[in-house]
Amino acid sequence: MTEENDMAHDVAAEPNGETHSGFVALIGPTNAGKSTLVNRFVGAKVSIVSHKVQTTRAIVRGIAIHNNAQIVFMDTPGIFKPRRRLDRAMVTSAWGGAKDADLIMLLIDSERGLRGDAEAILEGLKDVPQAKILVLNKIDRVKREDLLALASAANEKIAFDRTFMISAENGSGCGDVMDYLSKTLPEGPWYYPEDQISDLPMRQLAAEITREKLFLRLHQELPYSSHVETEKWEERKDGSVRIEQVIYVERDSQKKITLGKGGETIKAISSASRKELSEILEQPVHLFLFVKVRENWGDDPERFREMGLDFPH
Repeated sequence: MTEENDMAHDVAAEPNGETHSGFVALIGPTNAGKSTLVNRFVGAKVSIVSHKVQTTRAIVRGIAIHNNAQIVFMDTPGIFKPRRRLDRAMVTSAWGGAKDADLIMLLIDSERGLRGDAEAILEGLKDVPQAKILVLNKIDRVKREDLLALASAANEKIAFDRTFMISAENGSGCGDVMDYLSKTLPEGPWYYPEDQISDLPMRQLAAEITREKLFLRLHQELPYSSHVETEKWEERKDGSVRIEQVIYVERDSQKKITLGKGGETIKAISSASRKELSEILEQPVHLFLFVKVRENWGDDPERFREMGLDFPH
């Protein structure tokens, strides 16, 4: 069992005595490391990660058990200044997640500090009544005196209940956060079965995994406007699963980029996605990807529903 799994399921047996449970909303600027941190807390892949900004589009709930507490982490889309309809839906979703949580965790990239969107988020948080903690991420890349100055500057704007300094990538400091949450969240029964790690349907997680591979492969070339849907899921008698997915892009030129010369790019994306899905599902996967052009899919209410977002008018 990995270090991550040890953290996520410190107590695998049925809990004795009082139990705690609650929802923790992770909010922060784009690319602060929220998805990486949720995956570390949960001990498994529940949220996709890429270098492309605004990778997370809707709220993903990752479920971790620590001591006698079940902690439901809400990985929200990064908060930024919206320019398009999809941007507005994502930012609305993030703030909505914050307002629905028992506790809010603001994650700040220590290298970037309070520049840009972080400053605006701090302003927005002043009107949110829930308990708030500050988590400074990527501390291994910043001098200690700079970290202390950053923590002080953020706490001058909002009186956080606690401040933590962590590295989501290597796990440093993450155990302290889990200890704090397990004691601080309200007493009460667990919301989900003990072995459940996410509320994301498997069809949707499979689409997210393929979207991650798409972004990782075409980080520079492919615009943000692409979307993946799982159209067919067939459990076969031999124990394998056949999955058919459609990658939607907005223009023929994007379709050509996604397919690549001689289909080389789409084969690489399919291979990487199939490998990871086989590991997650613990069964052989036959994955078939199709690329379709759907102009202005970013203005289609049905696509927003598919992503778990409200369609902003």
